[in-house]
Amino acid sequence: MRPQPLIAVTDVEASSRWYQRLLGCTSAHGGAEYERLVANGVLILQLHRFQVEHHHGPIGDPQDRPYGNGVLLWFETDDFDATLDRAAEMKVETIKPRHRNPPTGDGGPNHWECWLRDPDGYTIVLASPDGSAGRMSGSGHIRQPG
Repeated sequence: MRPQPLIAVTDVEASSRWYQRLLGCTSAHGGAEYERLVANGVLILQLHRFQVEHHHGPIGDPQDRPYGNGVLLWFETDDFDATLDRAAEMKVETIKPRHRNPPTGDGGPNHWECWLRDPDGYTIVLASPDGSAGRMSGSGHIRQPG
């Protein structure tokens, strides 16, 4: 099983360009009403225009903000630093800057995260691979693996 998240957006084409630039993914559909974004041939996100009902009826209410209340779109990236560099170049709104999860100790995912806001207001979490943040020393400093 693989997740295939779909979010409703106000401008599919603009959101597609935004996600492609930030995540380094590509379009596998394109269009003003619906988009499929892929990375390495794997579907990572679908975008659907609020006002288009297709055969299933409307998806979400464009007046009901914030969009995705309680939902985080989480993307693990092998090139975390480069992705953060692109976010900075794009002047993406940062909710929580780069931080280690967990902040202390060696449990949990032991990775880096950065929480961002997309153009429609959805919360996007960028994460490095689990175990990539290094181990904590007794003094609370990070020791790199190896």
